[in-house]
Amino acid sequence: MEILPTEIDPFIKGMEVIDTPIDLSYNDIGGLDEQIQEVREIIELPLTKPELFEKIGIEPPKGILFYGFPGTGKTLLAKAVAHETNTTFIKVVGTELVHKFIGEGAQFVREIFKLAREKAPTILFIDELDAIGAIRMEDATSGDREVNRTLMQLLSELDGFDQRGNIKFIGATNRFDILDPALLRPGRFDRMVEFPLPDEKARESIFKIHMRNLHIENEINLKTLIELTKDANGSDIKGICTEAGMYAIRRNSETISNDDFIKAIDKIMMIKNRDQAALSLFI
Repeated sequence: MEILPTEIDPFIKGMEVIDTPIDLSYNDIGGLDEQIQEVREIIELPLTKPELFEKIGIEPPKGILFYGFPGTGKTLLAKAVAHETNTTFIKVVGTELVHKFIGEGAQFVREIFKLAREKAPTILFIDELDAIGAIRMEDATSGDREVNRTLMQLLSELDGFDQRGNIKFIGATNRFDILDPALLRPGRFDRMVEFPLPDEKARESIFKIHMRNLHIENEINLKTLIELTKDANGSDIKGICTEAGMYAIRRNSETISNDDFIKAIDKIMMIKNRDQAALSLFI
């Protein structure tokens, strides 16, 4: 991972930029077969086989929007497609585009797209897009107006790229319901892909991926683990596998038992439920 030097621009010195191939493939992502297929058609094919679109005579989609619950694999899939296409991966979080001084956010956006051009082919991933892409209000405060300026600059940049070019955009949000319709216009984010909480089949796939390098005992009851994680997302399941390993270490064991997994599920899901309860007090 490369951290940009400050001489490029202080606005983007903390942005995540990965030039070297990312060690994360589609095989490392469980339960998202339909989403992977969408990404392969919308992002991967235009970058790796642009001649297919030229022969058919259609314009490939320019960008794709991921939406759904937190921890369901949006960032993982964005990184995986960068790996599969051997492109530069640039990630910026929407909250980093929110500035209180006039023009700062818009300048930040210009710098990001300038960098994307310089490092093309590029996957540009904008997470928490709703931070700057929420529906604009007529009675906006000065801070809201600055966010609106940033959004207008983003829309301008999105409109300025050739659809057959070598820069592709992926946006992500947990709040699809509040996005400004201008963002969703064809030619910006052409396709919307939902990331739901994993069902039983998806949770089984995610567990198997995170278990494949673990030293586990033979009597692990995967079916029970799946049943006990009904409301878990992919990040929760990864945390459960890690925590189960910690329980094994605490009892000086070299293998993880079924009981370790049960204890880990109890802990991770208790923390998840507690955090959700605390969050609901502020909504």
